[in-house]
Amino acid sequence: MSAAVSTLSYSTPSAPGWLHRALRHRSFVIGAVLSALLILAALLSFVWTPWSPYEMDLANKLASPSGTHWLGTDAFGRDVASLLLVGARNSILVGVIAVGIGLTIGTALGLLAAAKRGWVEELIMRLADFTFAFPAILSAIMMTAVFGAGIVNSIIAIGIFNIPTFARVTRASANAVWSREYILASRACGKGSWRITLEHVLPNILSVLIVQATIQFAIAILAEAALSYLGLGTQPPQPSWGRMLSEAQTLMFQAPLLAVWPGMAIALAVLGLNLLGDGLRDLLDPRLSRKR
Repeated sequence: MSAAVSTLSYSTPSAPGWLHRALRHRSFVIGAVLSALLILAALLSFVWTPWSPYEMDLANKLASPSGTHWLGTDAFGRDVASLLLVGARNSILVGVIAVGIGLTIGTALGLLAAAKRGWVEELIMRLADFTFAFPAILSAIMMTAVFGAGIVNSIIAIGIFNIPTFARVTRASANAVWSREYILASRACGKGSWRITLEHVLPNILSVLIVQATIQFAIAILAEAALSYLGLGTQPPQPSWGRMLSEAQTLMFQAPLLAVWPGMAIALAVLGLNLLGDGLRDLLDPRLSRKR
């Protein structure tokens, strides 16, 4: 008997903790570090920047990187490092609010479609398909062009086109949960659809929503940069990585670094969030979780 017990305990070793597996997951670690640097830059800009991002010094315009201006100055003599720090704040602001809009409304619609089924599900999914028929960036450009350029309209436009993505992901994940045996047991106990949704369905799809939110956050940063590049996003004098690229395009041969710094900031931010999402998917989904 004791031999059987010892054999059983040996054949089922305790799995490493989530944090231990996370630290061994290279994509998650790299993504978390890059995302943390993005957040740190945004938080730092609230309390300190090397120079004022709104102060122009035309006598020192297009200066090369130096001890005074670490990354040089732009065509108006503004410190590039300070512009990047404050630009990170605006990128995070757009990402958080836009993804929040899509996550809240899209998740609610997806849960409603999965719970009610029938014509309600068909209506919500067909509306989502109709929205997907139009390219998100072009639709956002159209909305900001009609209702006016600015960061608020950019956030609303990006948020609206996050809704169908979250609705489809939520509905697909929720339908898989609704087919489980414990859902049938809950129904047999007399629980209604909304109580089952809140107590059983939503907690079981949170990991999927977290991963999707991370990916949509990266897309929102790209969309904001694209709108600002076209002059439809963040407006002067507020710094924006996309507008920094737009202002640098005419100075590519005279000061090529002006396009390199915001381009690197956008690339690293998006790369970090995508790697973070990939790592979270592996760590939160037990079917994809693997030892590293």
